[in-house]
Amino acid sequence: MLKSKYSLAGASAALALVLGGCTALDNYAGADDATSEEVETVVVEETTVTETVEEVVQDVVDEVAEVTAEAKLAAILEAQPDEVKARYGARNPAETLAFFGIEPGMKVAEALPGGGWYSKILLPYLGEEGALVGAHYPDALWSLFGFGDEWAATRVEGTANWPNQAAEWGIEGSAKVKSFQLTKMPEEASGKLDAVLFIRALHNLNRFSAGDTDYMGDTLAETYRVLKPGGIVGVVQHRAPDENSDAWADGSNGYLKEAAVIAAFEAAGFELADSSDLNANPADVPTEEEFVWRLPPVLVGTEEDTPERAAYEAVGESNRMTLKFRKPA
Repeated sequence: MLKSKYSLAGASAALALVLGGCTALDNYAGADDATSEEVETVVVEETTVTETVEEVVQDVVDEVAEVTAEAKLAAILEAQPDEVKARYGARNPAETLAFFGIEPGMKVAEALPGGGWYSKILLPYLGEEGALVGAHYPDALWSLFGFGDEWAATRVEGTANWPNQAAEWGIEGSAKVKSFQLTKMPEEASGKLDAVLFIRALHNLNRFSAGDTDYMGDTLAETYRVLKPGGIVGVVQHRAPDENSDAWADGSNGYLKEAAVIAAFEAAGFELADSSDLNANPADVPTEEEFVWRLPPVLVGTEEDTPERAAYEAVGESNRMTLKFRKPA
């Protein structure tokens, strides 16, 4: 629960008190018998009080917006189906979006929106004044997974069709929807976005960056370009143990080292604004013979009703870094 500087009642009372003080000063300053020195003093005092009124009014406005946004997000989360709610304990959507500073009316890009787990929360939360950009892998990357041409072609088609897919969800009061590729966003998008979210979306960009093909670097450069000055990047990513080798933690096993992620963003011009352990799970300590997909919800490599499956279920979802970067203003 976000805490505000004032309660609404307290802020309103303060506003009434200050406004009342202004009226009294106005009457005093208009008195016929005031000396020039007294008038000057009153003007100074009135200016001070006027500034205080503006500050209190802004506090009230900010608090109303904060409470309204918090209540709106809570209602959206409550309305999600049970299979989505089942992952709140691991994904912490309310806390994560609050940490990144995502608010209604923003223009936000979400990397790899896929089937819409986060998108179906963001679309109504950003609202009709906001916009959500589905930011997808470049078409050429899909073939690198090695699952065949037909599989890759289906993913490329899905990228192009994502706005239609989002429209089919029929979310009332939804944000405007667009679809870009991460490594080549439109020129007209320069400096337009408030935030870009990479939620478990960086590992394959890093994994397939080699030689002259730098999907990770190109993505971060484009992200920097399309953000407004002061814009935010929110990262939630499977976190590799520091003691594991860099070769193992290149993304091919789903994990990246936190220091490597920070270094990549700083090299692209971003500043690390904050970090959090709100999505951490210290029980996830993978060996170099394991990958992230051994864990829930995927549970690859183990059979139901086996001790191995039960052990991974007991670990829970992956240990995740949560990082907030800022494009310098």
